[in-house]
Parts: sequence; structure tokens; C-alpha cells
Amino acid sequence: MLDEELVIQTKITIQEIDPPIWRRLLLPVQMNLAQLHEVIQASFGWTDSHLHQFIIGGLVFGAPEFDEDHLEERTTFEATEVHLHDFDFYHVPNPQFLYEYDFGDGWIHLIDVEARIPRQQSRKYPICIAGARHCPPEDVGGAHGYAEFLTAWRDLDHKEHAQMRRWAGRAFEPETFNIDKTNKAIASALRKAKGGYRFRLED
Repeated sequence: MLDEELVIQTKITIQEIDPPIWRRLLLPVQMNLAQLHEVIQASFGWTDSHLHQFIIGGLVFGAPEFDEDHLEERTTFEATEVHLHDFDFYHVPNPQFLYEYDFGDGWIHLIDVEARIPRQQSRKYPICIAGARHCPPEDVGGAHGYAEFLTAWRDLDHKEHAQMRRWAGRAFEPETFNIDKTNKAIASALRKAKGGYRFRLED
């Protein structure tokens, strides 16, 4: 079967969070990594306010302009020039790769490639088919900070309860996941990105 007739089923899980926060996505293999970045941001509800990178086979992919001074030891390869079909997810048992968002908070997303399945002509891709829980608020301080935040957010008697509720906003609910809202966000993000990174179009 030709690549263009296939999609890959992935499960993306934010690491060090329990219960887990995850999304199951069906991705066309023609998608480039910048587009995948936009899909991950939209599917979890991140705001794309921080740096990111993909780590695949020991190589780093992302937006090279954010390391023009070569402060990192590894070269960052241009994400728009690399597509999912460029990687051999077929002959490796249980293929996985990483997506990191916000190098300060260090949100590591493990991307499990679960299966290759035939494309359905009646379905638009990419699409989220399942998931669980809301993503943490931005700048909450990573997994440890999120655990402390939830303790205060849930405990009416906690000295920081009111402050955390105001900071997170009324719409925040850690256990919610809305698949229809998620897929609308994905479609909107890709439309605005026009095949690359949205932030480059906004500059």
C-alpha cells in the first residue's frame, strides 16, 4: 500500500503526570514536523508560548532560528523539511519519539506509533479519536509544579486555593476533555499555519 493511502495511529502522553494526560491521533504520513507541532499544541490545548523540539533517533528537529547563536550542542534541523514518511516506523518494534514543549517547565510528550492503518476517504486527517484530561496551565512549573497546583486548586482550605483558581481561570477543569472542541482546534491551527509554523506568519 502506498504511503499516501496510509495514516499512522499515535498515542501522545505527557510524561510524569498521573493520571496520564494523553491524546490518540491519526496522522497522515505526508505531514511535516512543523505541522505535527501545531497539531500537538492544538490537541492538548497548549498556547505555543514557549520553545519546542522533536527528538527522533537522537536528532533534534524544530525551528533553527531559535538557536542562531548555537548555544545548544546539537544541531536543530528544520521541521518543515522533514515529514513523517521520512522515518522508518515500520520495521522497528514499538516505535517511539519525543516532543518537548517549554524547556523551562520541561513538558516531555512521548509519541507512541501504534499502527499503520488505511486512510478512509470519508474522514479528514489529522484527527483526534480519543484522549483524557486537560493539559496543565502554562508556566505552572512542570510536573512537580502541576502537582502542587492541583493540591491548592482542589483544597478549599489551602492558603493558595483562591489564588490558583483565579490564575487558572474559570474554564480550567483538570479532568475535562472535549473531542469535538479538540478537533476544531486542530483544523483551525493547521489552516492558520499554512503548512508550516504559525508564529512565522505572525512575525
